[in-house]
Amino acid sequence: MIFALVNVVTTFTTVLAEHGFSGVSYDAIKTASRFILNPTLITTFILWGAVTLLTVFLLEVNDKFGPGILLKFLLGNYHQPKKEERIFMFMDMRSSTTIAEEIGNVKYFNLLNDLFADVTNTILNNEGEIYQYVGDEIVISWSMKKGVRKANCLNCFSQIQEKLVDLRPIYEKKYNVMPEFKAGIHYGSVMAGEVGVIKKDIIYSGDVLNTAARIQEQCNKYNVDILISKETFDLISDTDRYQLIPLGNIELRGKKRNIDLNTINII
Repeated sequence: MIFALVNVVTTFTTVLAEHGFSGVSYDAIKTASRFILNPTLITTFILWGAVTLLTVFLLEVNDKFGPGILLKFLLGNYHQPKKEERIFMFMDMRSSTTIAEEIGNVKYFNLLNDLFADVTNTILNNEGEIYQYVGDEIVISWSMKKGVRKANCLNCFSQIQEKLVDLRPIYEKKYNVMPEFKAGIHYGSVMAGEVGVIKKDIIYSGDVLNTAARIQEQCNKYNVDILISKETFDLISDTDRYQLIPLGNIELRGKKRNIDLNTINII
């Protein structure tokens, strides 16, 4: 539509510039109209219009599902459920209920929107996939190869914390709060596949998600920002900048077996 409007305006502006208002004749208008209605021009307009709309649609769908997920849909990678080994990080905002009560629903919604936008690039730069937003919680996932490589799953959280410190003046000025995250990390087997009829999605199901969520819940109890299972930390490469601090063999809510939990410090 914009292209057609610009084409019409440009053509008739050119006619006016060449002939002036007094010099515009029926033949000049006819010639201009013939140029505008040229079949080749119309075909080109329709073709590029369709390409533009398709591109915008694919970009929107890619944003909806997250980078890389659209391609998996198109290739049919998950038409049939498949078993995968993945790392999950459940990252939850601290004191979210108190913050929501203090600043109100509208400002709280805007806070979450700004917060999620500010941390997205850090997640992607560390090869993470945003699996879900659940209220004020972000569930991030890595394939085993990407998660353990260069300590991506640990760097992701530490870099997000550092970025929020840098953004502190902005959040304090805009919302009068300083958002902080706590996180739980664990790995394990999941079944991955497409679900849904009206609204399809790729989901992961497995005990590792419940365990990672329960690990994150323990952050408040031990007053730490991050907890990671020992078995997960042992798989990660390039951990020289991190000091592992064992907390013991911990019982998790709803779990039959205890798990060795650790927090970390940046050296």
